[in-house]
Amino acid sequence: MLHRLLSPGGLVLGRIGGVPVLLTPSWWFGAVIITTLYTPLVHGLLPQAGLAQTVILAATVAVLLAMSVLAHELGHCAAARHLGIPVRRVRLFLLGGISELGRRPAGPREEGLVALAGPGVSVVLALAAAAGCWSLEPGSSIWLLVAELAVTNAAVALFNLLPGLPLDGGRALRAGVWALTGRRRVGTVVAVIGAGFVAVGLLGWAVLGLLNGVDGAWLRVAICLLMAWFVVTGASAEADAEHTTWPDDLDPATLVRPVLQLPAECPVADTVAAAAGRGVVLVRADGVAAGLLNLPRAQQLSQSSPRSPSEYAADPIRPESVLPAGEPGHEILERLRGTASGQLLVIDAESRPVGVLRRDEVIRAVSGHR
Repeated sequence: MLHRLLSPGGLVLGRIGGVPVLLTPSWWFGAVIITTLYTPLVHGLLPQAGLAQTVILAATVAVLLAMSVLAHELGHCAAARHLGIPVRRVRLFLLGGISELGRRPAGPREEGLVALAGPGVSVVLALAAAAGCWSLEPGSSIWLLVAELAVTNAAVALFNLLPGLPLDGGRALRAGVWALTGRRRVGTVVAVIGAGFVAVGLLGWAVLGLLNGVDGAWLRVAICLLMAWFVVTGASAEADAEHTTWPDDLDPATLVRPVLQLPAECPVADTVAAAAGRGVVLVRADGVAAGLLNLPRAQQLSQSSPRSPSEYAADPIRPESVLPAGEPGHEILERLRGTASGQLLVIDAESRPVGVLRRDEVIRAVSGHR
């Protein structure tokens, strides 16, 4: 059961509308930071509360933030699925979250609608919580929790609408430039430049809080530093992905590993030994494919529980992770950009598995040919 609850992306909280929701290890670090820095603010708002109650209320802020981020990401998911874009999963991490789509939006309209759906949900929730806050007596724990819910959703909406990648505002900006110029790459360049201004603005706002001695200045500094780091690294990744092209002298066929089919219930240690550098399709007793063997996960599992079924170390085979044989290099890159899967299953004209492409090997090969 534990292997089903844990994945390389984090702790599986459950499924909402069929979409897996994962909590990454970094979220716990963020929760500790928020609880530590927010406790003095709670004490100032509710001086009559004891230490235990104050800490609990401060920790609740981290939980409310996660719930607000989840609602925000589900807004993206709903818009994407309405437009026919599959959603692989939602991950909640350090002070934020991400919806992993099965493919990237095909045009500026799709990009803009998906990007703005999340902040739209956050704004609605912030307004609803604010209305509830006005109806309560100030100074109570319930009033504070409702006020926190309003503030967290407003903060999630405001931050995500900033015009820089990888934020929703940056994606909306890219969609607008894309629509005007007809070139997605131009939109990406503009939104990456916007990310630089966003990062500088966040750092400036943090310093301003310290210089003016505002309440919660160190909380502001911690959050702004983390957010600036997130924006810079995310924008860099977007820029790299946009400018990566397939080298003319690299034959995609040389990167395809041969594939082997094995029973899903086979002990994972035996499957690792049998793989011998090949990709492995795991098949259940009823003939249905259980997934592709995730080799690093299988090796780790085989050390702790070698008799576990290999299916516990499988990546699901989704439509976006299946690639027809003979596809050109640029199509392979496009498919990898559109899926979070670490492997692509290559099939022939009769839909029979003929090989596996691994993301890390493709990236190394393409980078080495630049």
